[in-house]
Amino acid sequence: MQEDNITELVCTRISHDVIGNIGAVANAVELLEEGDMDFIDDIRSILKVSSKVLTSRLKFFRMAFGLSNSNLNDINMVEETAKAYLETIGNASYPITLDLELHTTAYTRIALLVIMILADVLVRGGHIEVREVDSRLAAIIHSDFPASEEKIKNIKNILQGGAFENQAQYAPVVYLQNVLNNVKKINMIEENTFGLIIG
Repeated sequence: MQEDNITELVCTRISHDVIGNIGAVANAVELLEEGDMDFIDDIRSILKVSSKVLTSRLKFFRMAFGLSNSNLNDINMVEETAKAYLETIGNASYPITLDLELHTTAYTRIALLVIMILADVLVRGGHIEVREVDSRLAAIIHSDFPASEEKIKNIKNILQGGAFENQAQYAPVVYLQNVLNNVKKINMIEENTFGLIIG
């Protein structure tokens, strides 16, 4: 896929993932402008939650899709950023937790993209395990609920070079392929779960 098409996919995906909270902030500001103090507690809550989600997601997207920066050289920062992002897509009843073990910074951006891909297939929360082992990156999901078979099927199709509609939700998969640039291979784990091995 050409780079301009990949850029379109990434921009569309990022926009989709932040527009809801931007709308919530706009609604809260509108209520403030109306001056009805009966809703002040609701406004405060909306602004607090939405600003946290926007900050966490944009920081994650900046590291995963943006130009290389010093934060990618800080493994602890990468882990904190990934966990904060996962908190924005999980919830109290069905959280998405992460166990990330990297030994070098060579896989920091790749790990973020893999985490995003795996989180997308979780239906009702779960646990994502990502480890750097023998110069490879292995990632797998654990959940009490079945993962999305349709999304896994589409991811597999993309990885095998099949044609697919330019659905922005798969931007992390396409972008990961571009980052790896055929230097490293992506293999899927499908037996009783879902995961990816990079190397």
